[in-house]
Amino acid sequence: MTQNDPIVISLSDEAETIRLGEDLALALKAGDCLALTGDLGAGKSTLARALLRAMADDADLEVPSPTFTLVQSYDLRIPVAHFDLYRLADGSELDELGFDEALNDGICLVEWPEMADRELPSERIRLTLLQDGEGRSAKISGPAPAMDRIRRVLLIRQFLGEHGHGLDQRRFLTGDASLRAYERLHAPDGESFVLMDWPRRPDGPPVQGDKPYPKVAHLAEDIDPFVAIARHLAECGLRAPDVLAGDHQNGLLLLEDLGSEGVLDKHGAPIAERYLAAIDCLAHLHGTDLEQDLPTMDNRTHSVPAFDPIAMKIEASLILDWYLPWKRQGAKASEAERLAYFNIWDALIDRLLRAEHHLLLRDYHSPNLIWQPHEVGVCRIGLIDFQDAMIGPTAYDVASLVLDARVTVPQTLGSELLARYCDLRRLQGPFDENGFHEAFAIMAAQRNCKLAGIWVRLKQRDGKPGYMQHMPRTMDYLQSVLAHPALAPLRDWMTEAGINFRES
Repeated sequence: MTQNDPIVISLSDEAETIRLGEDLALALKAGDCLALTGDLGAGKSTLARALLRAMADDADLEVPSPTFTLVQSYDLRIPVAHFDLYRLADGSELDELGFDEALNDGICLVEWPEMADRELPSERIRLTLLQDGEGRSAKISGPAPAMDRIRRVLLIRQFLGEHGHGLDQRRFLTGDASLRAYERLHAPDGESFVLMDWPRRPDGPPVQGDKPYPKVAHLAEDIDPFVAIARHLAECGLRAPDVLAGDHQNGLLLLEDLGSEGVLDKHGAPIAERYLAAIDCLAHLHGTDLEQDLPTMDNRTHSVPAFDPIAMKIEASLILDWYLPWKRQGAKASEAERLAYFNIWDALIDRLLRAEHHLLLRDYHSPNLIWQPHEVGVCRIGLIDFQDAMIGPTAYDVASLVLDARVTVPQTLGSELLARYCDLRRLQGPFDENGFHEAFAIMAAQRNCKLAGIWVRLKQRDGKPGYMQHMPRTMDYLQSVLAHPALAPLRDWMTEAGINFRES
C-alpha cells in the first residue's frame, strides 16, 4: 500500500461507525470538504452525527437532518456546515447555499455529494460507506495532506487499541504554540487519560551554521525528554503525570490525566494560594541533587542540555528578528544595532556564570500548572509541558512564574512570591540572595525579549494572531526588570532603538 492508496476500514457495528466519525473530527481542519456517499441506511447520518458531536464535545448536541433545509451550520471549535444535497434541483444552486463561504471559514460535511459532483471541490475527501456482510466498510480517499491527517488519527486509534484503550472516546484537548497536540480520552469505566500527539517534523531552515532553530535553542524534538523529565520530577517528590505507554517512533504518549483545574480564578486572575504553592515547588526542586543524564524509554538516556550562551542569545534575538521589524513597519535592525545588542547580551551572560544553576522546566507559568486539590505540600501543583527542560540559572523559572506570560501577576503578589522563594532557599542552606535577584532580572529580560518576538512570529508566520494580546503585558514586564542596574546597557539600547514601552 502506498500513501496514495485509499484507506479501507471494516466497521463491524454502529459503535465502530461512531468511533470513525469521532476520529475524523480530530483529523479535519478548516477548508476540508468531507463528501459522504452510501446507500440509504449505510450509516452516513450516524457518522455525521458522531463527527459533529465530537467536534462540539457534546454527546447531546441536537443534529437535525438537513434534508429539507439543505444546510445546517454549527459554530464549533472549527465551524462546520452540514449539507444534505438529496433535494438539490441543480448543482448550480450550491452557491446560493453559501458553500464557498462555509468552506473558507470551516469544514463542509456533505451528504449526497453526487447531486453536485461538478460543483464540489475536486480536492475533497471522499468517504464511501458500504454494507459488508453484517457490518459496513468505509473507503476513504482524498488529497495527500488530508489523507496524512486521517492516517495519523487512525494510527493513534491503533496505538490506543494496543494498550487497552481502543474503545476510549477521544476528544480534542488542546494544541499549543508548538506542533504538539493533545487529546483527552474517556474510557468506558469513566476514567480519563491524556494522549500526546507529537509527530516528528523535518528540520526547518538553518539559522546558525547548518542548524535549524530547535537544535540551536535545544528544543525537544521527540518524546524522550518529556518521559525522562516526568520520571525525574516524580523521583524528586513533585507531581508530574505518569507515563503509561509510548511509541517513540511515531511520537505518541499515553499519560495520566491531572485534570483541568488551573491556578487562575474564573476571571482569569492569579489565585495567590496556588501561585505560592507553585513557588514552593521551585524551591523544593532547586534544593534537590542535580542530575543531567536521565533514563527515558527502551533503555535510552536523555542528557539534559545546558541553557548555554548560544541558546540564550538565539532566543533573545527574536525581539530583533520579529518584534522590531513589526514595530518599525518592516524596517529591520541595522548591523550596528545587532552587534551592539549581542555585545550587551555577551556581557550579561558572563554575569550569569556565577549564578546558581539547576534544572529549568521552562514555561513555568499558569497554562502548565494544574491544581491538585486532594494532594498536599508540593504535590498540590501538577506539572506539564516540561519537555524543553535545560540546566541553567534557577532564576529563570522563578521569573517565568512571577512574570507570567499569560496573565498579569499583581506586583504585591510578585513581591510575595520572590520573598517566599528566598525564605525557603535560605532554610535549605547558603543562598546568595543578591546574586539571585540579579540573575532574576537578566533571565526575565531574556525571556521577555524572546516572548515579544514569539508573539509577532505566531501572528505573521503561523497565522495565530491571538497571542498578540499578551504583548502589552510582556513589554510591561520587560520595562519593570530593566530598572535593575545590571540591565542599564540593555535599557539604553532599547531607548536608542526607539522601543517605546507604552506604545507596545
